[in-house]
This record gives sequence, structure tokens and C-alpha cells, in this order.
Amino acid sequence: MITFDNVSKKYDNDQVAVNAINLEIKKGEFFVIIGPSGCGKTTLLKMINRLIHLTEGTIRINGKRISDYNIHELRWNIGYVLQQIALFPHMTIEDNIAVVPELKKWSHPQIQKRVRALLEMVGLEPDKYSQRKPNELSGGEQQRVGVVRALAADPEIILMDEPFSALDPISRTKLQDDLLELQRAIQKTIVFVSHDMHEALKLGDRICVMKDGQIVQIGSPQEILQQPSNDFVKEFIGVKEHAFNVFDIHQIIEPIANDDVAHTVSSKDSLQSLLHQLAQHEWLAVEEEGDIIGGITRQAMLQFLAKDASQRGEVNG
Repeated sequence: MITFDNVSKKYDNDQVAVNAINLEIKKGEFFVIIGPSGCGKTTLLKMINRLIHLTEGTIRINGKRISDYNIHELRWNIGYVLQQIALFPHMTIEDNIAVVPELKKWSHPQIQKRVRALLEMVGLEPDKYSQRKPNELSGGEQQRVGVVRALAADPEIILMDEPFSALDPISRTKLQDDLLELQRAIQKTIVFVSHDMHEALKLGDRICVMKDGQIVQIGSPQEILQQPSNDFVKEFIGVKEHAFNVFDIHQIIEPIANDDVAHTVSSKDSLQSLLHQLAQHEWLAVEEEGDIIGGITRQAMLQFLAKDASQRGEVNG
């Protein structure tokens, strides 16, 4: 589907951003590129749609060199989702989603039908959201619109550059779940850049670990976890968020104000599991040794994570 043949990107100051990359991304694959800041992962992504031009080597899509495609044709057939959502602020949600279909001369009824279907697909009621402006939506809702805008003209390939990293942990977990469900339905080829190993392991069919402009290892989540290729990969896998190491659910348990215990978790559940549950429910009852010992709320979890991040001087959750 997408092949890199000895691809490098070098800048005028002799800086090598990407060095002699060889890889194949398969049709319908969720392919995650991960690595520390400055490793070349975003450069690799942007070379696919020619936002960054390669210096050496060849990239092909469906066997055809990307340099042989008309630039507009190439980009219209590749959806692109950024961390900075970049919706047009003065346009409605419907008009934001319709940009590429309009450029491709779709009919107005065809565009309206597509917009409605896409909004429904990501749980945004069309009658409620289509005529709103971006500033009337939450960050998570805006990012959903960013995802469906990339899907609007039904491209074969979706590029996603750390699309959820600016969101709070609960919203991020929810959107990860939504994206996995969406991918099961649409089966696009998704190339996803992340710096978060938890996210990569959750989303990827295969994971490409990069360091210093080169590929260190490519494999399934299981292969990366069970057979890391070297000490760098072992260390990168082992660098868990501080919160995952120090988290004790008893720190955020609150008394339960009522008798409703419909959604119950164990005090021994992992932080990742709790984030998943809190993406679905505002609060959870906590069970320990057969007894309900209290509850945790979404807000309390966010406060804990924000405090942990602040203590480590981090910007993002």
C-alpha cells in the first residue's frame, strides 16, 4: 500500500531528520510510529503527502511514486488529522467537513448526506451540531470533527499526527476507543504518530519504534512487548507515565452519596482500566474484598492526573 525504499530527509545544515528508511505499510493497517521528540516520526508521516519532500529514495502508494501524482489529487485522497485541530473558526461544522468534497465537485445533496453520516458515526447528532461553529464545541468534540473531516471524501489513507495529545486523559481515552471502533467499521489505512507507548500498544496493528531518524524495531504490540530488539526499546517500553507507577486508588476515593452502585470497579484495577471506565461513566463505585468502600469521580481522576503532571513539569496529560 505505502512503501518506503531507502528514504532519507536531509536539511541544508546537514541535519539528517530521516535516514535510509525501508518499510511497507499494509492496506487497511493501523500503523503507529512512535519515538522520543526529534526522532523523525512526524517527518516520516509528512513525507507521505509531500508536506515534506524527501531528499533520497522513493515512496510509493499502490505502486505509484508519490512524485508522479498530481499534488492536489494526492492530498485529496489522503486524510490528515493534526494535534492542532485547525477547524476554520468562521465556518459551520458542516462546512468544515465539506471542504474537500466541494473541491472534488461533489453535489450539494451528496455532501449533506455524507456530513450527516459522518457526524452520526462519531456520536455527534447532525441536527444539533452541523450548523454550530467550532468554538461552540468542546475540545473532544472538535477533534471528532477533525477526524471525520479527514474522512469526508472517503480517502484510502488517513495520516494522524499526535491527534489526541492536547486532550485531557479522559477525553483522550474515549477518542482512542472511538477511533478503534471507527476503524473496525471503515478499514482505512491509518498512519498514526504518537509519543505515548500506552496509546501505541492500544491502537496499533503494528508499531514502528524510531530513534535518531532510523527505525529501531517494527512489530505487533505483542512482539514489541515480548521481544524488544535492544536496550533502547526495552527502556522506551519501560518508561511508564509516573502516574501509572504511583497511583493508589485510595488517594481519590470519596464517600458514596447514594445507593446507586450500577458501575463497579475493583480497587486493584489498573489506572488504564479505570480511565477506560471513566470515559463511559461520570463516577464509579469501588469494591474491595467484596465490600463497596467508596467511589471515584471523573473530576477527581482528572485532578489527580493534572497534579501528577504538574509535579513533573509536563504540559500535556
